Amino acid sequence: MDARKSAGIALGVMGSVLAAACDTDSAYVSGGDSPALSFSPSQVFVANNGADNAGTIDRRDGGYLLQGGFASGSNEGIVLDGAGNLMQAGDGAAGIALRTLCAVGERSAGFDAARDREIAGALTGLVNPKGVITIPAAGTAVVANFNAMNLQVFGAAAAGDVTPVATTPLPANPWDLVYDAAADRLFVALTNGSVAVFDAYVAGGYLGGSARTIVPAGDDGQQISVNLHGIAYDAQGDRLVVSDVGSAAVDDDGAIFVIADASTADGPVQPLRSISGPSTHLGNPVDIVLDGADLRVAEKARNALLAFADIFAGPSGDIAPALVTASTAPESLAVQLRGERMPAGVTDIVDAGVIEAIAVTSNVPEGVVPVVEAARHFVDRLQPDLAASLAEFDLPETLENVTFDRNGDAYLSYADAVAGPGVAIIGRLAALRDGDGFDATRDRRISGVSTGLIAPKGIAVAEASGLLLVADIGTDAASAGIAVFGACAAGDVTPLAVADTAGARPWDIDYDAATDRLFAAFTNGTVGVYDRFASRLGASGPDRLMTPVDAVGQKISVNLHGVHFDRASGVLIVSDVGSAADATDGQLFVLSSAAEASGNVVPSQVIGGPGSRLGNPVDLSYDGVNLYVAEKANNGVLRFDSLLSRGSGDVVPDATISRSAPESVALIPGYVGSGR
Repeated sequence: MDARKSAGIALGVMGSVLAAACDTDSAYVSGGDSPALSFSPSQVFVANNGADNAGTIDRRDGGYLLQGGFASGSNEGIVLDGAGNLMQAGDGAAGIALRTLCAVGERSAGFDAARDREIAGALTGLVNPKGVITIPAAGTAVVANFNAMNLQVFGAAAAGDVTPVATTPLPANPWDLVYDAAADRLFVALTNGSVAVFDAYVAGGYLGGSARTIVPAGDDGQQISVNLHGIAYDAQGDRLVVSDVGSAAVDDDGAIFVIADASTADGPVQPLRSISGPSTHLGNPVDIVLDGADLRVAEKARNALLAFADIFAGPSGDIAPALVTASTAPESLAVQLRGERMPAGVTDIVDAGVIEAIAVTSNVPEGVVPVVEAARHFVDRLQPDLAASLAEFDLPETLENVTFDRNGDAYLSYADAVAGPGVAIIGRLAALRDGDGFDATRDRRISGVSTGLIAPKGIAVAEASGLLLVADIGTDAASAGIAVFGACAAGDVTPLAVADTAGARPWDIDYDAATDRLFAAFTNGTVGVYDRFASRLGASGPDRLMTPVDAVGQKISVNLHGVHFDRASGVLIVSDVGSAADATDGQLFVLSSAAEASGNVVPSQVIGGPGSRLGNPVDLSYDGVNLYVAEKANNGVLRFDSLLSRGSGDVVPDATISRSAPESVALIPGYVGSGR
């Protein structure tokens, strides 16, 4: 390490390099020592932690050109989740916390308790949180708790002053960590210069001691690492990359080490590649992230962002980065590929083959004996063929609608005589939870006087905008509306807006992200359509109304409940319960060209009759081929296969399963909660 420290570069020289970088689109491309950078179409998030910019996050393109940013209020490690939200640890002026900010892809607004949430308080055990990761399949976030010499594990959907799900003790202070999901293996960068490795980390309950320790060493077996900070893992090549800041007070002794066979490495290990020296610009490389084979570096002491092309190839030594960009006190990095399509939300699915389960809420009134189940208020995960139940989750509240975000978290509306109205957000209910109930260490609620909720029913998540939409039928037309909350919010929060419903009472809603259009099923038998909903939040009411009518123009709808817009075919599918007291008069309407239709609309299909079993079809979900219906009056979930080819009439469902007073039905594709 002495050799690295003595090979410094003067600050004045470095400043002139960075000044030149700013004059050429903030990028300096080196010549000779490093292969050309591929400039992947990435969006790079940079958390800052300087005297004047701590608590801010820059958003840059793949060449580090500044695109925008926002104030997060936190100052340490950042990570992006599968729904496009950003989680950040903080130990600065805003306090010790783990914050989640919604929809950061184009965000400019700062942290807002009405939109976002945080885990903070004495119960959390957080002391100086640094690096943070999420483990999507487990629904957890793991934080490097620096001065406590441990890792704190939290439910990724939780909020407030909550106890950790688990605590992992460590032999030294941790700075950063990385997880190999396929192998359930965790690597932790420690500031004593070693890497702690935990095999079967989640399976072992996050508690066991490290399986082994990796120590970068020279050919004589002596340790050459001093103070590891950043860490990244290439699962395909089983290679670990770590950054070493050396002495935090020295700005020319940083290094990068590449470790081969990381899954089995143990003890002193000679790096596959070591990079250090004056040409590297490495002083205090506090964080690193792999962008394909390229390594991006937050170089805090030199106020720079670096990129080394193909970090796994080439010789060791004093290697110049392919890219150097001026950036004041960068602390942490996160990368998201631009143009990478997020998987479809659960209400936008057009491929029936991705469905792994169907979620159903039941709401059995007091005094009524449940048909099948012992519980009155629960969520059931069913096989897509409705042949059997896969799992069950109980809640004390009177449940209404259910939907899921791309993280696999469930959003459940409820209107309970004891608990009052609200929305419960249950972490990873799409796949993980079975036989348990609400857990404050993993879950959260939006409830309280400030929410203004009265009788919430249908809900929708607009993830690209970070919004949660709640249809509230109120007690009458005057109190009804569509409340808009931040999808990451928690607690007794005021809605961001309440969309006007023009005197109608909404039961269900469906949001089409591609066109920013909201469809609302009203109990007066009409459908309200809101164009540009996320930008206007429905302030002027629906842009148009559709009313199902027969061939001579007579209204045939009575009391619409479920609604779904199928973007591929352009049709809108709505359910009509008719009279809530009649278990035989339910109908389904299919309305063509729904994106533009207005006024009286003759359905292309009308399904109803004794064979259909439609009495009170209160909710529906469509996978692009098959329609699932929550039929409350007749205590069952129904499936109509190849719906759009079935025509009108008394169509018999292709599959059914008995369930007590089902209230809502939602699709669960296999990819939710996977981090993809």
